[in-house]
Amino acid sequence: MSALRANDPPPMTDREFRLFSELVRSHCGLSFGSETRFLLESRVSRRMRELAIPSYSAYHYELRSDKRRDGELANLIDALTTNETYFFRERGQLRALLREVLPEVLMNRRERNGGPVGIWSAGCSSGEEPYSIVMLAMEAGFDPAADIRVYASDISRRALRRARSGTYREASFRETEPELREKYFQEKDGLWTISDDVKKCVDFIHLNLMDRSRLALLGSMDVILCRNVIIYFDADGKRDVIAMFEQKLRPGGHLFLGHSESLINLSTSLELRHLEEDLAYRRPRPGLGSPDQWHLAARLAIGDSERER
Repeated sequence: MSALRANDPPPMTDREFRLFSELVRSHCGLSFGSETRFLLESRVSRRMRELAIPSYSAYHYELRSDKRRDGELANLIDALTTNETYFFRERGQLRALLREVLPEVLMNRRERNGGPVGIWSAGCSSGEEPYSIVMLAMEAGFDPAADIRVYASDISRRALRRARSGTYREASFRETEPELREKYFQEKDGLWTISDDVKKCVDFIHLNLMDRSRLALLGSMDVILCRNVIIYFDADGKRDVIAMFEQKLRPGGHLFLGHSESLINLSTSLELRHLEEDLAYRRPRPGLGSPDQWHLAARLAIGDSERER
């Protein structure tokens, strides 16, 4: 192990680790246990070096004194969050959304003269997920400007700046067909920038999933995608976030989680729905019948509409 540099803080004590982990958890739900202690300690230490703060107690005091919660505490959260993602990740879920869920919701909306389908990408990182939804909607023949409205949120301001710019490196395209990249992106100096036709269909929002006052500003949704996010929360944090999603979903709305995540021991209010290509959780709609009955009715209605054209 290499020796500490002159301006490196010493290793965290157990008490210091507990103080920082509790502060971060109470602010945004991120949970750091013994297995992730090195990550928390190394990134806290790096911020201290950058700010020339000599002790953990002094840095902890600064973080606790950050009343607006968008100063140094936001910088630390940026340093602690990982933003590794890519376009069309877990594509089976996205196909299920576009081929099964979206047509159903649109049919119901049109019967009620409603507006576009509200889709929320919660924990959108650098924007690949919401942009993927818009591109696939376009490929499926939907009009994103009229049929859907995609909202995308993340706690990392750094990730949101990248998302809003819509500019990506090669690593973001590991699951992207060349023809889709050529169709929806422009290349310059090794960077690829997404087209304005896609970009204008996504509203990016800085949002902490534990901030109830800010969450109140976000309306009800038909679909929520929160994939590979709650794995970083402890059990209480997961239950709080899922309860909030339940409140935000309209009756009949769907929640998509990552493949390694489930609602076991977290909630019984949402029913598991088996789609043709994947799974989703659904908020029951009173009097609607089973999800399969609703799906069959929607497919029959869509088939009748296509025959009438």
